[in-house]
Amino acid sequence: MQVYKFGGASVKDAAGVKNLANIIQLEPKRELLIVVSAMGKTTNKLEELTWAFIKGEDHTHQLFEEIKAYHFDIIHNLFEDPKNPVYNEVSNAFVEIEWLLDEEASDGADYLYDQIVSIGELVSTKIIAAYLNLAGIFSIWTDARSYIKTDNNYREANVLWDKTNQEIQKHLPTLLDKGIVITQGFIGGTSENFTSTLGREGSDYSAAIFCSCLNAESMTIWKDVPGVLNADPKWFDETEKIPQLSYHDAIELTYYGATVIHPKTIKPIQNKSIPLYVRSFLDPGSAGTAITNIDAPLPVPSFIFKVNQVLISIFPKDFSFIIEENLSQIFHILHQNKVKVNTMLNSAISFSVSVDFDEAKIKQLIQDLSETFKVKYNQGLELVTIRYYNQDTIARVTTDKDVLLEVKSRHTCQIVMKDKLSFRTK
Repeated sequence: MQVYKFGGASVKDAAGVKNLANIIQLEPKRELLIVVSAMGKTTNKLEELTWAFIKGEDHTHQLFEEIKAYHFDIIHNLFEDPKNPVYNEVSNAFVEIEWLLDEEASDGADYLYDQIVSIGELVSTKIIAAYLNLAGIFSIWTDARSYIKTDNNYREANVLWDKTNQEIQKHLPTLLDKGIVITQGFIGGTSENFTSTLGREGSDYSAAIFCSCLNAESMTIWKDVPGVLNADPKWFDETEKIPQLSYHDAIELTYYGATVIHPKTIKPIQNKSIPLYVRSFLDPGSAGTAITNIDAPLPVPSFIFKVNQVLISIFPKDFSFIIEENLSQIFHILHQNKVKVNTMLNSAISFSVSVDFDEAKIKQLIQDLSETFKVKYNQGLELVTIRYYNQDTIARVTTDKDVLLEVKSRHTCQIVMKDKLSFRTK
């Protein structure tokens, strides 16, 4: 059997849903599990709704009505019959948000986030399953929360692999024998039957979990790019498609921030030697990129850009050396504040990290670090990671830049930098 994953961009409108159906019809008949994200930018809108609700803002209900209107517009363009059951199914899914909005936001923010934002995946899959059946492609909708079991670490839940494998093996093969199965990415369920999420862009990871537990033949991620590129087209005018790459290089690229695949995706399928294909839903006939256990380096250097970075430099207040005890305390504070390190550099008297800017998190992090250490930081920076770098590639990205930090290993170079004369230290 195979697992397909379709992201929000592929089903952002009625035409996208119809294109998904066409892709399914083009493929040879086989057991197929389809994992789908929320439609278009729905997750962003639901996040906005969540924070508006928690803050008690006046436009909360207006945001909710906009989200509903967007989905029902897609439904109207897909289903001529206003009595199609999908109308009631989607309405009932949105009722779960209405119940929350009718109360005060008394629960934890992360818990509320997961209960609200998860509705995007539930709604999108109900629409897609209904349309596939309308188009003569028999499909079965099923709830991913019944299979992917997690702890209660809301917004970044950890998968309970034994329970997840048990539930998937127990129920899904029977459904797959009957027809194409449609389920959700990004979401899971706790032991108390509350909804959890696996982290932003976690639908890729969901598909990999299903792949691993079902011992799938392959996994395919359908994107709006021809495959894995050596750079984001937002940053480079000329990019090259990488026809194939190893699991190891894919893990490295995603870890450093390549957005084409979620970072947690590769390991579950690597453990089972399941090939991963990245293909274009705009050109489904093209080969895309194959990620397998090949033992070969990337054919071209690859560039990964992360903007809006903060470089934090930490010094002992007593001017002593940075030692293991200091590092342990620093990482404990980073973990407490849920701040992920993108790159780091240790010297005799300082320890520097580059992290994503999040105003609330960074403010609290600086405050907590400053209780024990002297802290300096620069904002508004960019981090570029070059896999299989050389001096020409470094020169290419550092022209007219001031380099604040550079870290090199055998195959990877990371540079934190800023446009010349435009940064200041606090």
